[in-house]
Amino acid sequence: MATVVFFHAHPDDETIATGGTMARLSSEGHRVVLVTATAGELGEVPEGMLEPGEDLASRRAKELDAASRILGVARRVNLGFGDSGMAGQPSNDASGSFWRTDVDEAAGVLAELLAEERADVLSAYDENGGYGHPDHIQVHRVGLRAGELAGVPRLYMATINRDHLLRLSERAEEFGVTPPEGEGAPDFSSLGVDEKRITTAVDVQDFLDAKRRAMAAHASQISETSFFLSMPPAAFAMVWGTEWYIRVDAPVGAEMETTLVGEL
Repeated sequence: MATVVFFHAHPDDETIATGGTMARLSSEGHRVVLVTATAGELGEVPEGMLEPGEDLASRRAKELDAASRILGVARRVNLGFGDSGMAGQPSNDASGSFWRTDVDEAAGVLAELLAEERADVLSAYDENGGYGHPDHIQVHRVGLRAGELAGVPRLYMATINRDHLLRLSERAEEFGVTPPEGEGAPDFSSLGVDEKRITTAVDVQDFLDAKRRAMAAHASQISETSFFLSMPPAAFAMVWGTEWYIRVDAPVGAEMETTLVGEL
């Protein structure tokens, strides 16, 4: 059995991007380790969500614990860097923010954990972090460097299949979905990568219940009325039923992979 480490920026990223893969690997007997760079303390939170005296970092840690149990995570570690906030915010440049942390320094911390776990697989993000968030881009930089330092055999970049989303957006009405409009409307052309770059497509249809329950566990960030959770079941399955990755140094001309662990 393999040890697979998933490196994410904030609580809830693990569920959205790789939750189905994590649940599937755990069900197959593999050791799933989740590492978050930050506590997500700068996330937005609805008024009245937090208890008196409760801070967002504490709430999100509890939510992440709950989601981790649902997804079968064997070990969870927060590296303790500061949340950098959304792109262009002054918090990007704050002392201690993950975005401003030296890449080699942060990679060294993660590499020690990878060596301790004897990780067979590490998953980080693509070069743009999926959608350009500073902390996500830094996860890419730090994750791949840490994997190199620790000599992890298989390195992956979790990503978004841009072409798949564009195809689904054209069929939104067919699945009873009304995409957000105005300021909250997604720009699919800027998300993820072209389909031709993807090397690995993991079928997680059998684990969508776990993925949805893990999303709901992150209630401070993903409400039941959110676009994610308000989708009809068929639409949810179409959007989330496959999770996409790019294998670093994948052999040229290799067939599309269906798992992160291969022959390990």
